[in-house]
Amino acid sequence: MRKYEVVLIIRTLEEEALNEVIAKFEGLIQRNEGTVDKIDRWGKKRLAYEIKDVGEGIYVLFHITAQPKTVAELDRVAKITDEILKHMIVKEDE
Repeated sequence: MRKYEVVLIIRTLEEEALNEVIAKFEGLIQRNEGTVDKIDRWGKKRLAYEIKDVGEGIYVLFHITAQPKTVAELDRVAKITDEILKHMIVKEDE
């Protein structure tokens, strides 16, 4: 198992819809034998440039411990989820 940081930039949503998106990814990680160590909500930030005609997004940072196959599934789902503007997955140094 390796440690990763996952940053999601989510469309500006109402609190309930935002919580559903975060819960969706948290559940995805746990169903694929990973653990969520910590979730940091950085809040709404203005983007440097528009992404999909959107000028601001909500940043959420996940600290996870998972297998590479879990990370691959997380990447796949983030690409096809409409609420996600951008995402980045980085393996933490040991």
